[in-house]
Amino acid sequence: MRRPALDARTGATITIAWVIVANKPFYPMYVWWLVGDGVETSAITLVAIPFFLAVPLVARKSPFSARLALPLIGTIDTVFESIVFGRASATLLFLAPCMALALVSFQPDEKWWQRGLVCCIFVCFAICWWRLKDPVFPWSGGQIAILMNINVFAVASLMTFIGARYAGT
Repeated sequence: MRRPALDARTGATITIAWVIVANKPFYPMYVWWLVGDGVETSAITLVAIPFFLAVPLVARKSPFSARLALPLIGTIDTVFESIVFGRASATLLFLAPCMALALVSFQPDEKWWQRGLVCCIFVCFAICWWRLKDPVFPWSGGQIAILMNINVFAVASLMTFIGARYAGT
């Protein structure tokens, strides 16, 4: 018996979740290779992988839940990483793909969920922007600059992929 196909938005959501899952394990390696220090601290980011893995698993039973979960999990992960890496590392920029996902993932009749989620993402950004300062790990100025470059490039790449994948949905 063949399962019915998922709607285009849910299919795109699953693809983005798999891309995040596939790329997350490389972050500590980038830190090790490019920064040379703080690998143990950056390995903490791997704790989010099971949550991102849950998105494709939930999608068949509840496409709406999967489409809601991905930007929500991304937001929580971004806030956590921003606490670990500090504001100067530019990890807060990962809220931009979360916001993009909130903008493209919902059906027209789910606009109140969409509105609530975009407001939640913005509130998380504002609180982090005003409250976060120093990172947990004592990065040097040069190391923070490298982390910022890694994160800015990763955000731009993810935003591009989101735009390409959701095009036409």
